[in-house]
This record gives sequence, structure tokens and C-alpha cells, in this order.
Amino acid sequence: MRIRGFTPQFSTSVQFSQTKIQEMKMAPMPLPLFFFFVFLFPSLFSLQANSQLSELSTPPSLPSPLAPALFVIGDSTVDSGTNNHLLTLARADHPPYGRDFDTGRPTGRFSNGRLVVDYLALRLGLPFVPPYLGLNGKVEELVQGVNYASAGAGVIFASGSNLGMHLSLKRQMQQVSDTYERLELGLGEVAAADLFTKSVFYISIGTNDFTHYYFRNTTNIRSLYLPWEFNQLLVETIQHELKNLYNLNVRKVIIMGVAPIGCSPHYLWEYNSVYGECVEQINNMIVQLNFAMTYMVHKLNMELDGAMFTFCDAFEGSLDILKNRDRYGFLSTTDACCGMGKYGGRVMCLFPEMACRNATNHVWWDQYHPTDAVNRILADNVWSGKHAEMCYPMNLLNMTTHKT
Repeated sequence: MRIRGFTPQFSTSVQFSQTKIQEMKMAPMPLPLFFFFVFLFPSLFSLQANSQLSELSTPPSLPSPLAPALFVIGDSTVDSGTNNHLLTLARADHPPYGRDFDTGRPTGRFSNGRLVVDYLALRLGLPFVPPYLGLNGKVEELVQGVNYASAGAGVIFASGSNLGMHLSLKRQMQQVSDTYERLELGLGEVAAADLFTKSVFYISIGTNDFTHYYFRNTTNIRSLYLPWEFNQLLVETIQHELKNLYNLNVRKVIIMGVAPIGCSPHYLWEYNSVYGECVEQINNMIVQLNFAMTYMVHKLNMELDGAMFTFCDAFEGSLDILKNRDRYGFLSTTDACCGMGKYGGRVMCLFPEMACRNATNHVWWDQYHPTDAVNRILADNVWSGKHAEMCYPMNLLNMTTHKT
């Protein structure tokens, strides 16, 4: 989708003035008191996520893997348990999260069930990808991939800081580099390079840069950057990190765009949507970002020898679901299955009693995150474009079966 009059602009490198960097530093922010209820009364929650991670087993009849490993970088859209180990409000290690997951218990995933990367891991013939922070650092734990994603993380370091601790994109990239060094020590330089070259890297990040930074006008960011300038900042930063991955011998990367968060229950509530209409000013900015990302990925594929980078437009894929809800079997496209307030968008999902009985007919699980049913559809599209073509220049199936 293209915005009339929008022209992507790029500089040759990520450069910011010292003044802006200083102004972007975060100041401590007070946290809503009702959120502390979760931490003050832990007995009300079944915080068994850490002990349940070991129960995640590979289905008994996986095909021969199409890739040796899947490595995941991102935010709460793909966090599989990283934040269980951090002091933060952005945690999903309590019921009703995970109630429809394979174990029937919370694992730290921000969904009632599986995430997109869970479905893709099985498509590739791999087990669910474990969180990096939950591992001991042994080479055998790393060779099939790890998940670095952290809820609250953004492309900008300060994004999501109001929620507490998280691992930013830059921090996750450092963990990727650490992983590569450990693989070199354990497998040898040639084998480590070969593993990264043949593996799939999946990146899903950017939502918190809007929801917990730009739209909140944290550090007065909106006076420093116009919308198109902020989008350019995000694109250039991601471009820089993609080149860093390439220098670590990574060649196959899926970059997931930002979904239509202007249609999420939180913003429907915040902007007093009358009939469930999406907030266009928010969605327009997301469309511009995704368009610029597509252009950037195309440029990198032309510049970097052997690169197979693919941009998957989560906005288009999600919009297809919202517009064709009857075809996909959804009854609600506006209300969160778990939440409080109008559209379930005012208060985050805290207790099992807050959740609807059947999440399969809901698009949204909580304030910001989709249900397992939506994640399955999006995963089908990333894999093969089954329901809607949303990946350019190729889908994941074509990427993994491509003969070099």
C-alpha cells in the first residue's frame, strides 16, 4: 500500500546530531499503581513459565529440516519467554496467557496460544525456538536456533522503557554476535559460518517505537522528528543492523513489518472510536514505514552479494483478515478477548476472569496482540502466501528451497 505524496528518503549511514541524542535520553517515569498488583500478590498467578519451558517438545514426526536453525529477533510479537527473566511489566508468564498453547500453560508468549514463529518453526521442521536468556550457553542449545526477542523492545534504545527492563534491538544484536562467537569456539569458524549462512533469521520489531515512544511523545520526540523523519530513523537503524547480520554471514532474513496498530483495541479505546473504525492517522504512519522498509530491503538485496532478505507486510496481511473476517471465521475484529474497558483496550490482560471463553473467533487477544488464530493465518502467508501475498520478493518456502 502506498501513501500519496510519500517518497522514501535515506542517508548513506545512520547519523544523528549530538543534540538529538541527548534530548532522546529517557527520564524515569512513574508506573501505574494497579500494575503493581501483579507483583505484590504473585500467589494469584500461576507463574510456572520457567519450569514449563522444558515441557515444550518437538512433535514426533517432524520432516527433515529445511533450515538448520531459526533465530528470532524482536519484541512482544515474537517473545517466547525472554521477559520472564526480567523485572518488567511487559510479562506474559501468568494465566490466561498460554491457555491454548501446546502445554496449556503460560510460557511468556503474548498470546492465548502460538506465535507466528512457532508455526514457522514447525514448517521448517524445527522445534519451538527457546529464549536465549533461559539457556546455559552450551553449543548444543544454540545449533537449532534461539529467540532473543524481548517484549517492550524497540528499534530505538529508549522505546518501551516506561514498562521496565527489556532488551533493545542493539542489545539483541550483541547477543547474536555472542552466539556466533560461541559457535565458532564450539564448532569451528567454518562450521559456524555455514550454520549462520543456511539458517533463517526472523525479525519483528518496531511496534513499541510507536506505542511506547513516538505516540506518547517521550522525551519530546515529536518536536524533534516529523513522522516521515522518525520512520526514516527506524529504517536506517534496521538497515544498519541488517548489514551487521550480513557481516556475520547471515543471508536469509525475514523482516516482519508493523501491523495496523491503529485498529488495536487500545487505540480504539484511547481515540474513542464509535463504531470500531481504525485510527487512520496512526495507520497511515505505519503504512509509510512499511513502504520504506520494502524499498530498503530491495536495495540491500541488490547491494549485498547472496543476500536473500524478505520483507513481509504484516499491515497488509492483517488488513486482509479484518476486511474478510467472515471468510476466516472471526466474529469480533475490534474487542480484545482479554482486557477491560471499551473494546477491552483500557486495561491489559491480568486475570483469567478477564478473558472471553472462545478466543478462536477473536482477532485480538489483548490490547495489542493477536490471537493464535490470527498468528496461524499470518504464518501461512509468510510461509507460502496461502491466504494473501504479503512477502516481497519471496516467501519463506521459496527462500528455503532456493538453489544457490
